[in-house]
Amino acid sequence: MNVLHLQVVYPLGAVLLAVFWIISFRLAHLLVLLLRREPVIGWAIGPLGVSFMVLHKPSVFFTWLNALVPALVSGSVLYIGFFTPLSPFIVPHHPLFIGLVVCCGVLVSSTSDVVLALRDLLYPLWGEARILRNIQILRSTWASIHFTPYGHSYVNDHFGSSPADLLKAF
Repeated sequence: MNVLHLQVVYPLGAVLLAVFWIISFRLAHLLVLLLRREPVIGWAIGPLGVSFMVLHKPSVFFTWLNALVPALVSGSVLYIGFFTPLSPFIVPHHPLFIGLVVCCGVLVSSTSDVVLALRDLLYPLWGEARILRNIQILRSTWASIHFTPYGHSYVNDHFGSSPADLLKAF
């Protein structure tokens, strides 16, 4: 009988792998955001990590790039973390198991990105509507929202209030 055997050899390494996986995934999102070279209105820290608010509607190319690059990074980190000599685990190196682990990890990390990409393609928003939607979503997750200097001037010019007053309205 062939039994799946997963053994954690180095527990601290397993924790570090999980942390590195999450951080590299979020940094891939940041890299795509920086490649767009669009003004950042603000950023938020919440239970789901760090999020950035941008003003303009991204192109179809950047919408899919924002979903696919982090998925590729996620799959690469999982492959290296589970199936190379650097791995803190002893796992079977069967191709089906490798594919299952990498695909499940990518699904866990990137399903929401694909859903958001589809939402942006089907229901595109830009300008004030995009900012208000992002603020509403971030407030619903109890994220702490911070505006950049550009964001302060944008909120003042387009909404006639300070960011603090705008956030109180939500």
